Amino acid sequence: MTAVSRLSAAEVRAHAEELARLLTDTVDGGASVGFLAPLDRASAVAWWEGRAAGVSAGHLAVWVARSADRVLGTIGLAFPDKPNSRHRAELVKLMVHPDGRGRGLGRTLLTTAERAAAEAGVTLLHLDTETGSPAETLYLSAGWTRLGAIPDYATTPTGELRPTTIFYKRVGAAAAAAT
Repeated sequence: MTAVSRLSAAEVRAHAEELARLLTDTVDGGASVGFLAPLDRASAVAWWEGRAAGVSAGHLAVWVARSADRVLGTIGLAFPDKPNSRHRAELVKLMVHPDGRGRGLGRTLLTTAERAAAEAGVTLLHLDTETGSPAETLYLSAGWTRLGAIPDYATTPTGELRPTTIFYKRVGAAAAAAT
């Protein structure tokens, strides 16, 4: 059974090694999540430890999906710090370990973040993902709107330039008002 929970800053630091393992395995599996392969463990741990400050400041929320013995997935919401943008958040770093794919875990993490955003008063979510990736199919099937694509936006873990697709979704009060 997989349980999803939100991490505190202290928990992000405490689980940085496990989260780093998820990150390196995800990058090694070909997912374009901002890192080049091979991603060494120390860099991945340091990246996760660096996220704790954002969690502590309330600018980042992180959830993990955990099976009995390990972290199988994660998702985050990045909250802007400017007064005119507090109604929106960016969905960041949806990762599902290759061993956890095909079980609805990505959808569970996505739904968790969407609900939490709405409960926090967020009405608009946005994200970017590699064009043509399996994640793009997930977002479309979950009701996200494709805005467009930017060519040569980022590289794959192997260094190939790829386009990214921008998506948005209204949540909470904005989603209710749109129906």
